Amino acid sequence: MARRRSSTLTEAELRLMEILWQKGEATVADVTAALPPPPIAYNSVLTTMRILERKGFVSHEEVGRAYVYRPLVAREEAAGHAVGHLLSRFFDNSAGTLALRLIETERPSNDELLRLKALIEQYEEPKK
Repeated sequence: MARRRSSTLTEAELRLMEILWQKGEATVADVTAALPPPPIAYNSVLTTMRILERKGFVSHEEVGRAYVYRPLVAREEAAGHAVGHLLSRFFDNSAGTLALRLIETERPSNDELLRLKALIEQYEEPKK
């Protein structure tokens, strides 16, 4: 049975997308050169870029003999898909349960606590 196409990014795909989001557009050679260690072979980057294109994350334009790739999905949109995937798989689609788990795992900074308090006040029912 064929593997179902994922709407989220794998670790390898995310590494390449980070470069495209930073640069705005790049060739496979540009992406390969910009990758932090450990290095990835040119052919592996090319294959992954083609997968990203099939998944709808990037498009390409032919410039001379090179393909120039650009992101079609903003980083924030990809993050939203990833969070949605995480919610559905592990947290029964409950953002509150995920938030509680995150806060139980690691103490938020003082700035984050202030933002959380403001959000809680915004969502609280008025007292009768």
